[in-house]
Amino acid sequence: MQTLDLGDHTALIHVNGPEDGPCVMFANSLGTDLRVWDQLVPLLPQSWRVVRYDKRGHGLSDCPIGPYKIETLAQDAAAIADGLGLRDITFVGLSIGGLIGQELALVRPDLLKSLVLMDTAAKIGTPTLWQDRIAALRQDGLLAMSDAILMRWFTPAYQNQPALLAPWRNMVARTPLEGYLACCHALAEADLTHRIGALRLPILALVGAQDLATTPALVRATAAICSADYHEIQGAGHLPCVEAPQETARLIVRFVKEQHHV
Repeated sequence: MQTLDLGDHTALIHVNGPEDGPCVMFANSLGTDLRVWDQLVPLLPQSWRVVRYDKRGHGLSDCPIGPYKIETLAQDAAAIADGLGLRDITFVGLSIGGLIGQELALVRPDLLKSLVLMDTAAKIGTPTLWQDRIAALRQDGLLAMSDAILMRWFTPAYQNQPALLAPWRNMVARTPLEGYLACCHALAEADLTHRIGALRLPILALVGAQDLATTPALVRATAAICSADYHEIQGAGHLPCVEAPQETARLIVRFVKEQHHV
């Protein structure tokens, strides 16, 4: 665990693996922190340099005053990469993390070798949807909405195991409300539909076959725009790295090895 001063906030970062290994950088989803990758990371080659971080307003990173923009969140990712001296990165973005990855690839192509878009799209939801959610959260709070959020994240089979579900409910409920809302504002404004066709790096698009938040149809449409290799992960919802870590890791490892010829 380490921290990095990004100017307006301090970010929490986890770095594993040798400096000269293929670099993979992970960006988490709305309402989660870097622990969302805990089951996936041990399945990756130990020779890789694996970087995870808590985006602003989440986990143990600071929570600057919002609202946020996807451009700002991508600038944070770039600042972390620059601060750690990372290059030739495979950036793996989950949900809002995938929007961060798309924006990063557009504005800092010098940093990335390839991109993994997981359960994400060029545009997620509508401004009205996000404004309605913001209003409901301001009225009721995250704890009151946590069960509804988890229903959109996880398959029925996973939801039927209360002991597995409890930590994720706690993670959502304990996310700083202002950080969550600030990222909702970023999602309300973000629409990269007419820009990502310009991307020329290798892209892998993954989605849980039972994802209700960013559906396979939505992810497939984004994959078509940016000519990404598309895969559905069976037995998983919005967080394949949690419900199907073995298959998710297998697809990422194969993709990274193809790009780095290792």
